[in-house]
Amino acid sequence: MAGHSHWANIAAKKGVIDKKRGKLFGKLSRAIIVAAQHGGGDPGMNLALRYAIDKARKASMPKENIDRAVKKGCGELSGENFEELVYEGYGAAGVAVLCDILTENRNRTAGEIRKIFEVHGGNLGSTGCVAWMFERKGLFLVPCENVEEDALFEIALEAGADDVSANGDVYEVTCSVEAFQQVADIFEEKKIPTNLAEISRIPDTTVDLGVEDGKKVLRLMEALEDHDDVQSVTANFNIPDEIMAEVTAD
Repeated sequence: MAGHSHWANIAAKKGVIDKKRGKLFGKLSRAIIVAAQHGGGDPGMNLALRYAIDKARKASMPKENIDRAVKKGCGELSGENFEELVYEGYGAAGVAVLCDILTENRNRTAGEIRKIFEVHGGNLGSTGCVAWMFERKGLFLVPCENVEEDALFEIALEAGADDVSANGDVYEVTCSVEAFQQVADIFEEKKIPTNLAEISRIPDTTVDLGVEDGKKVLRLMEALEDHDDVQSVTANFNIPDEIMAEVTAD
């Protein structure tokens, strides 16, 4: 299982998102604010805002929180000005790590993210050091128990997806950024549930990890995810199925 969906599955199974629901709402609000700042407050005309709002709704974020974030982005309510950044670095065994950041203080955030990398056996790198290893794509994780592979394959490809593949107990569907909303709409129309639906960074190659390096990388990923300014974390690791249980036992 490749790193882009690997971490998403692990995070879901370990309850990383549910344990940090309050923190998650704060991150989702930031994404909505920035999307509204850049493209206006109408999700029908602003796909980035529509995507951010859909993601917030799937996380059960209250409507009033969503509306307040849109108003802040449109300047109707006062709020912080967030800067969009991408921090790049390396984890154990040379694993490439990308962090999408929204921050109101880049100096503070840079210091805190650098410290997280160092504590977990990695290091923060310079701009461009690992970004070239990743490609932005739409990514959906569909539970295998909810749909037959042949049916999903037909629906996804007709909607504009590039590929459908089985990874453990989920099907991984990828598409271009441009086709993301169309595929998402078709899945909703066909009532196909997803564990994950997001625009992600897909690695070109992955690094196979053993038990010890696997544990170090997962601890780094969790620590980065826990930071308020981090919107998403992507890495190019792969943990073979035969040692996955041992790596995630803690």
